[in-house]
Amino acid sequence: MVLPSTTARVAGCNRRWLWRRAAEKAAAAYCSRSTQQFCSSTMEAPEHSHPLTRVLFCGLQFPSSFSYTKQCLLPHPYVQVDALAHEEVPLRIEDYDLCVVRMMRFDSSVIARAKKLKLLMQFGVGLEGVDIEAATKAGIKVARIPGDTSGNALSCAEHAIYLILALLRDQKGMDRSVQQMKIGFPTGQTLFGKTVFILGYGNIGKELAARLKPFGVHILAIKRSWKLNDATGLVDEKGVNEQLLDFASKADIVVTCCSLTPETAGIIDAKFLAALRKGAFLVNIARGGLLDYKAIKAALETNHLGGLGMDVAWFEPFDPKDPVLQHSNVLLTPHIAGVTELAYRNMSQVVANAALHIQAGGHVLSIKGIDCVN
Repeated sequence: MVLPSTTARVAGCNRRWLWRRAAEKAAAAYCSRSTQQFCSSTMEAPEHSHPLTRVLFCGLQFPSSFSYTKQCLLPHPYVQVDALAHEEVPLRIEDYDLCVVRMMRFDSSVIARAKKLKLLMQFGVGLEGVDIEAATKAGIKVARIPGDTSGNALSCAEHAIYLILALLRDQKGMDRSVQQMKIGFPTGQTLFGKTVFILGYGNIGKELAARLKPFGVHILAIKRSWKLNDATGLVDEKGVNEQLLDFASKADIVVTCCSLTPETAGIIDAKFLAALRKGAFLVNIARGGLLDYKAIKAALETNHLGGLGMDVAWFEPFDPKDPVLQHSNVLLTPHIAGVTELAYRNMSQVVANAALHIQAGGHVLSIKGIDCVN
């Protein structure tokens, strides 16, 4: 047997070192400047022989969440990142240490199969699809990534303003004018002088109020309970749930920013819509289940509702042939309010840090950048 020369062995080592260095540079390049606060706190996994830590993204939608996390973990060969279609997850979940649920319903039957799982987390905030009680009984921690630190909340707030302006300026009408080679039509409305009702004054609601204020609007907001640090200086009139219909009657524009719970499901119903001024606009950037489908459809058919802008729908992906979408004053975007470079780079690094923390044997509760709910 001919042994490789010293020169050949050194060349091979150099090639491996150069490849590893290039991989580290590539991963670092994908972390934006705003993400560095997360990168600097990453817990390094040991480089000696170690069991593989497996991370699973449920579903194939929202592809950047998976690809960006994989990029962050490129220099760490002992962490494997996979994405599976929803129907495959129950069959493979037993192999994974960390799971990102995304849009999947994670009930007790799926949780019972997750024998190795230490952390079940959302790539964002909403955990309404997770059976938290079942996860707790199984010893699995459940967590979200707070929107106020990741850039998710401000991204959603910006998208709400995009939908508001698109409705006020009649985006579909403008598209028709371009196709028909018309100019100077349609005549739009200004945001200036309007009364905007923010339903749900959490992180997104606060970011939205801060961005709406310079437009010269009158802001109403409802929250279950108000705190001293709720940035109420941005709100002209603040209220609680009992004032829902009263605030609706004053609004030109309503933006739903609240969580979907048994109490808020279908909160935008026939009574709420009837309380609105004729021609008022409704924007939903939270969850489709907040809106009563039949009531919305009826309000559009009678022209009582002036326009509807949705980033979320009752079922997703939503049928483009649904009767609601055939109205000229309805806009739907594909659940991308929080899908920005800022938010997704930051949240990907949080998931990567969590995986490395688990790989290093750290306790889930000490992972930075997440909020455990159990």
